[in-house]
Amino acid sequence: MFVKVSSFTVLGIEAFPVDIEVDFSRGLPGITIVGLPDSSIKESRERIRSALKNSGFSFPQKKITINLAPADLKKEGSGFDLAMALGILAGMEIISKEALANKAFLGELSLDGTVKSTRGILPSVLKAKELGLEEIVLPLDNYLEASLVRDFKVVGITHLREVVDYLRGESLPGHPKQEIALEGTYLEEDFSEIFGQEMAKRALEVAAAGGHNVLMIGPPGAGKTMLAQRLPTILPPITYQEALETTKIYSVAGLLTPEKPFINHRPFRNPHFGISEAGMIGGGTNPKPGEVSLAHNGVLFLDEFPEFRKDVIEALRQPLEDGQVTITRANFTVTYPSKFMLVCAMNPCKCGYYGHPTKPCQCTFQEVKKYRNKISGPILDRIDIHLQVPSVDYKALLKTSDKPQISSAEIKERVLAARKIQERRYGTQLKTNAKLKSKEIKKYCILEPKAQEFLEKAAEKFSFSARAIHKILKVARTIADLEQSEIILKHHITEAIQYRSLEKNLWQE
Repeated sequence: MFVKVSSFTVLGIEAFPVDIEVDFSRGLPGITIVGLPDSSIKESRERIRSALKNSGFSFPQKKITINLAPADLKKEGSGFDLAMALGILAGMEIISKEALANKAFLGELSLDGTVKSTRGILPSVLKAKELGLEEIVLPLDNYLEASLVRDFKVVGITHLREVVDYLRGESLPGHPKQEIALEGTYLEEDFSEIFGQEMAKRALEVAAAGGHNVLMIGPPGAGKTMLAQRLPTILPPITYQEALETTKIYSVAGLLTPEKPFINHRPFRNPHFGISEAGMIGGGTNPKPGEVSLAHNGVLFLDEFPEFRKDVIEALRQPLEDGQVTITRANFTVTYPSKFMLVCAMNPCKCGYYGHPTKPCQCTFQEVKKYRNKISGPILDRIDIHLQVPSVDYKALLKTSDKPQISSAEIKERVLAARKIQERRYGTQLKTNAKLKSKEIKKYCILEPKAQEFLEKAAEKFSFSARAIHKILKVARTIADLEQSEIILKHHITEAIQYRSLEKNLWQE
């Protein structure tokens, strides 16, 4: 007796079809699993045996060979349990082979036959739809996650007995798909809660409008973290396609729960500075996405930036340039997307009070220089906006505390208007000024003569690198878009250079 059941395995964030081939033959009773399974799949033998017994089915007294095809594709995880158990039941003629046709099955089995949730559901459902299958049967705990995929039949089940009855033609309790609401607001934080720091608010508005990376430098208590936490409140709402991409990453990372089955807003990741390179970029024996991928389509906030290990900081170069991370192992290579806004915050020195108007700095000149040199020139060049966040005077703060502050909704309205201009210019919603290539900068960043002359003088004075000049032009293009100007004027260049000249003032003594 030979039976074939369809399932999926996930490498990176992409799902690949796997045929579960079950063969019955004479010999010592037992299950042999081949086809490059990992240890968790090999352990499926005992889970399947107990699940069949506790669901009211006898275990066949035959030799059972299960092949996971294609045999050269690495497979891991417990998500094949359900498909293998159904293949055995079909071989015993408890269910018909025809009932398994054009369907896919995913799920881990408990010893009592309960079907438990598994990772990588969303990529698998997307692949099943792409391959033209009729439906996919999966754990009920993963049902809402699968609901992100539109116009495809998903069946959620809780027990092995339940799926057997369903395949025999009995009806299941209805689980209607939910329409996923893509939230565009963050209710907990708002820019109206920040008093003072008008220049910082303006810089973050420019950053949000053009998708630019930001480095904030200032003493402790100046409000750097508060500003960063409110950046997502002025970003455009996440699109359906972006929600799919981001949820796929969280699905394969195992970070989705029944309470949070999908990502419907732009993520905000804030890892501790003790994180390893693998934790930041992704990796491990069986590679998993790192923080740069978990921040995909959102914000990656690195507080106390110089305190991160140097190899972790330098590893940010590839994702910042390419928008993806490639992890290579001996037998396979996986690629994770990592398009995010990088927001970094740091003190001007180790003690935090270098240049403070009232508190003296306790650091020596060598200590200050060593602290700042942890951030290399190539990394600084990849950050568009360098922003000084000074301490806020308490008396000035009291004077402004009664005045209404600009809200996130007001800033967001201007950001969306600038993004609409970029969408019309580039013909795609996903393209921002920060992503312009060298050829596109020449085409779209048209300067008036006064602006061109001013930029040339500034570049000569501050010895800007070619990448720094490109960053200035991109930021100036965004400032012009916020003012709905077709060409870049001199004051747009002036403001953009202001966000780069900090690099020279602070890093050179």
